[in-house]
Amino acid sequence: MPTIFSHAAISLFAGGALGRRRIAPALVIIGGALAALPDLDVIGFPLGIGYASQWGHRGFTHSLAFALGVVGLVALVWPRARHPAAFAFLFACVVSHPLLDMLTDGGQGVMLLWPFDHQRLFLDWQPIRVSPIGARFFSARGLETVYSELLLIWLPGLAMMTAAWLWRRWRRQEVGASIKRP
Repeated sequence: MPTIFSHAAISLFAGGALGRRRIAPALVIIGGALAALPDLDVIGFPLGIGYASQWGHRGFTHSLAFALGVVGLVALVWPRARHPAAFAFLFACVVSHPLLDMLTDGGQGVMLLWPFDHQRLFLDWQPIRVSPIGARFFSARGLETVYSELLLIWLPGLAMMTAAWLWRRWRRQEVGASIKRP
């Protein structure tokens, strides 16, 4: 898996790119938390649930069905999430988690299509180092993971967010200038 920070950052990058007029800060925060949520499945390790189980790590919590269910529950308790654009944003945040995991170079893949298919999937291109779980994160391997994510997630995300912000700023100036013209 990418680190929990990179999973949550996807919401920040998307929210920053779209701007606060389109995506409210509260939605970005909830989206970040929901993007990290699928990795709660690691509680199965101390409970004796095997990695390969559908209830294990990267199992059902990494599926499209789980993402839809979680966002549906959020929409039941938070009226703002019922708006179609907010719902879609939150769904995309949760789904970004298994998609990023499918880009990693380790583990057993994700059950993206659970409950219809229990096959674990990876993408053909796997450039992101898989993050060690637990205290092993504080190792040379963990540092390699952080470096990999910096290059492949954080820098592109920050670049896209900055480019979108600059474009919005330029558009506002253009619109303002056209209004002032006779």
